[in-house]
Amino acid sequence: MIPARGHEGARVAVLGLGRSGLAAARALKAGGAEVIAWDDGAAARAGAEAEGFALADLTRGAAWDGVTLLVTSPGIPHLYPAPHPAIAAAIAAGVPVDNDIGLFFRALGGAEWERFDTPPRVIAVTGSNGKSTVSALIHHILQAAGKESQLGGNIGRGVFDLAAPGDGGVIVLELSSYQTELARALTPDIAVFTNLTPDHLDRHGGMGGYFAAKARLFTQGGPDRAVIGVDELEGRMLANVLAEGRGDDRVIRISAGQKLAQSGWAVFARKGHLAEWRGGRQIASIDLRPVKGLPGAHNHQNACAAYAATRALGLSPRLIEGAFETFEGLPHRSQLVAEAGGVAFVNDSKATNIASAAQALQAFEKVRWIVGGQMKEGGLEALSAHFPRVVKAYVIGRHAPETALMLGGLAHDVSGTMADAVARAAADAEPGDTVLLAPAGASFDQYDDFEARGADFIAEVRRVLGTGAG
Repeated sequence: MIPARGHEGARVAVLGLGRSGLAAARALKAGGAEVIAWDDGAAARAGAEAEGFALADLTRGAAWDGVTLLVTSPGIPHLYPAPHPAIAAAIAAGVPVDNDIGLFFRALGGAEWERFDTPPRVIAVTGSNGKSTVSALIHHILQAAGKESQLGGNIGRGVFDLAAPGDGGVIVLELSSYQTELARALTPDIAVFTNLTPDHLDRHGGMGGYFAAKARLFTQGGPDRAVIGVDELEGRMLANVLAEGRGDDRVIRISAGQKLAQSGWAVFARKGHLAEWRGGRQIASIDLRPVKGLPGAHNHQNACAAYAATRALGLSPRLIEGAFETFEGLPHRSQLVAEAGGVAFVNDSKATNIASAAQALQAFEKVRWIVGGQMKEGGLEALSAHFPRVVKAYVIGRHAPETALMLGGLAHDVSGTMADAVARAAADAEPGDTVLLAPAGASFDQYDDFEARGADFIAEVRRVLGTGAG
């Protein structure tokens, strides 16, 4: 644990007692703060009380007497669509509001770092899509290089569940917009922006608020190096704001389709090949097409982001290329489950919206597509441009017949269940086909979450192929 410093003897309130909230409370207590805690759920309150934390209903004005700071969990709204009553009470009482990410960045460093030959560093990754894969890939590359590396934030462990970094250690954080929008301290050494597509708009009051929440990691944090995806207008604008001129290599621009050969530092992928340009000339390249853990253009963008971040740490192109080859991908994100008879079975259960399903479909040529679940506004119309890649669709979900109507003239089976969809797709598949779970909808009509849906797909693939649980 990293103690939360700077609050010794102070009375600090913690709102939300899930994983990140409890870890923040423990870190504050370890740093010498007096912690009072609250959660809307009785079970969470009981868990905190069992650990010795004092409880106080933070929705009541009297609870704020003597409180110097409120630390809130990222999932609790503080502005849109409406502030939580406890946050509104803190604001009314003039108490500053922060979250665990802000506490974490303030807690890093100290006298013990003076004995290190190489100061520890933090790489923080944000964006709409790909940030989990990029974070995990950076962590994997660092481990392959023999570097001390920890992965946390919105993936893996919460920030205060990480160990204090050692000499030359690197902490890799995936940060959501919920985490960056409120943190009072954001000081990564390297910050990565993957891309921007509409998401969480009710929480951020629209697309502008969503982009502003992401951009704070760069404009507030002032990282030594910024890796910016420039395939959308927002990324191009962010890179322009951060760079002092064309040759400013503190900004590394990345792309998954366009050549970036300007005089600065750029990494881009075209036709399956990653290229690094610096000072107007190419200095390295990697063929990404054989890398099974990174299929498709969206994963090639992820590879560019991870490559740029680790190059900024001084790792060699050849070392990074070797680490790419051993990266297996993340569960439920373009995860290769099995190959049999020339047919690949790929689990992308995390493709819960149109944008992520489009990326999954683009990654393969002949797709037997398992689709369905809780469809979002607009249905599947926006995916019609990718239908030529689909040999046949197999529709699952409680409302499978209604979802099937969204497919128009595309060949399909109304399967209903995962078991039926996998069995039919496997029976129909021919060499060169990919049986792809990319539902384009939420899982909650049949499953607790997308992980459970993906696990069911994996189990059914193994059952059909007779490979068991190995």
